[in-house]
Amino acid sequence: MKKRKIILLLLCILFIFPLFCGNYRAFADDSVYLGGVPAGFSVNEDGARVVGISDVLTENGFTSPAKDSGIIIGDLILSIDGTPVFSAKDIENTVLNGEKKILSLNREGVIIIKDVFPALSVDGKYRLGVNIRDKITGIGTITFIKGNKFASLGHPITDESGKIAKINGGTLYEATVTGFIRGERYKAGELKGNILRNNKLGNITLNLNSGVYGEITENVSEINLPKITFGEGKMGKAKIYTTVNGKIPKGYDISIIKKDLDQENKNFVIRVEDNELLSLTGGILQGMSGSPIVQDGKLVGAVTHVFINDSKLGYGIAIENMSNNI
Repeated sequence: MKKRKIILLLLCILFIFPLFCGNYRAFADDSVYLGGVPAGFSVNEDGARVVGISDVLTENGFTSPAKDSGIIIGDLILSIDGTPVFSAKDIENTVLNGEKKILSLNREGVIIIKDVFPALSVDGKYRLGVNIRDKITGIGTITFIKGNKFASLGHPITDESGKIAKINGGTLYEATVTGFIRGERYKAGELKGNILRNNKLGNITLNLNSGVYGEITENVSEINLPKITFGEGKMGKAKIYTTVNGKIPKGYDISIIKKDLDQENKNFVIRVEDNELLSLTGGILQGMSGSPIVQDGKLVGAVTHVFINDSKLGYGIAIENMSNNI
């Protein structure tokens, strides 16, 4: 019998489908508090990402300095004439005349140098003809809080090429769940909501293969997060804690059906057993990355991926691979 090919879809936060993480407490001790509450994430890449090449309208017609110099979509501009840049505003501040600019670019991990001559636009500003994405923004779930530190997602934030994004800090926000799109065969579902950008919760400092980490800076306490201890996951029944509506996380029945600690963030294969969650969402959705896995009253891991050909199945990371970074 032909082996069925299993296709995976990373629950990546490159999608901009905001949701909620509720109001956290900034805890003074080193106790571990269970998460399950989603949050809005906004991270700065270690450079300015080119997401489009455009023409510059000059008095002599249209021209494209970026295209003429060989800059392409996906390039990460690291510096201009030696000055680091991270945003469209940084580029504007370094391109003040029509003299040659030396750009240092990261193209799929390779550093290249390009000479570019800015064009004088009809609006009186010199331009390179690049469209820049300043930040990567989306949603995911907090796995746990320890002291003033948080761990989340269970996998990294990635760039357009699927590689781990090198970040230069970021911000964690509150958000609110407003609904979801059910998962279907070969089409992952996703959570929907709104990031509350006026309600900052903390700072993002690390983006690793095992998750996204940072500091909780706001002392707010609407949700009473329970204390919990770490444990070692094993085959058998467990629960995931996640939020599919509103602000409060809820536990749903799953089973751990396979264990492999040699993998980096795919240590468990999990199967959703909860009839309520299956009837609502069809299983695991994008945005549930980081939802904690609890077994025998202990935190043993977090959801990281969904099988795109069967949303009842997914991968989870063992908690020891996350806790080592806090």
